[in-house]
Amino acid sequence: MDNIFNFIPDNITEEITTLLHTSDKIRIERIVSQGQSSPAEGWYDQDENEWVILLEGIAGITFDDAPEMLLNKGDYLFIPANKKHKVTFTSRKRKCVWLAIFFQ
Repeated sequence: MDNIFNFIPDNITEEITTLLHTSDKIRIERIVSQGQSSPAEGWYDQDENEWVILLEGIAGITFDDAPEMLLNKGDYLFIPANKKHKVTFTSRKRKCVWLAIFFQ
């Protein structure tokens, strides 16, 4: 047993990804960000489906064919495989704690 909020550093300069579980069919990660965003050039375009929930903080996400969405604590979304997307911002004052589940 563990707690998703354990071992989060006070100050982070880079996004931190922690693998919580993996198997042949699923990967579960905790992602902690504070002020980070996707690179200005390019998009995430992954071969897996992703279901993600924002447990703390505020963030923005956009898809290549849709306007930016604002995510608040508790908001979740499904990102189909090969759906181009990027994180436009993460809150600077409060850390963003994400739970991301990747699957085929």
